[in-house]
Amino acid sequence: MTSIERRNEIKKLLITSKEPITGQELAFTYEVTRQVIVRDIAILRAEGIDIISTPKGYMILKEDHKNIRTIIAVNHNREEMENELKIIVKYGAIVEDVIVEHALYGEIRGMLMLKNMYDVENFCNSFRNYSVEPLSALTNGVHLHTIVCENEEMIESITKELSKKGFLVGH
Repeated sequence: MTSIERRNEIKKLLITSKEPITGQELAFTYEVTRQVIVRDIAILRAEGIDIISTPKGYMILKEDHKNIRTIIAVNHNREEMENELKIIVKYGAIVEDVIVEHALYGEIRGMLMLKNMYDVENFCNSFRNYSVEPLSALTNGVHLHTIVCENEEMIESITKELSKKGFLVGH
């Protein structure tokens, strides 16, 4: 298989997959190294394919016209991160990303794709295991999340509870 054929296959696989696929899985599938996959992903991105990297692997976001996508502004400390994320997913929303505005770099976005309590717990456990700081540490706790919901009622429930906890900025 040529590198062009492999990249076409990776693109097809990412388009049809409902879940992220790790670089290691792709390397095993196509019998190449992880570094080759990283280069393939970079080339596909340069060709205009909107591949994102999440903590669970690579994926291509599909347009979903039936769901509502909104951005919320929140502020809290590191210890409150898990509580904030669990509030969002318990109402059935997906936490697509976290965004901070850096004075030098501008917008910094981290893809999360947290869909349920299990995802949130795994994400927060990874924070504890790696002893790293969240992106919001760069902005004294202020950050944005893109969330995806099925309806306006879900958004209202999420914002109401986040506001009650004092997490929502401007409320």
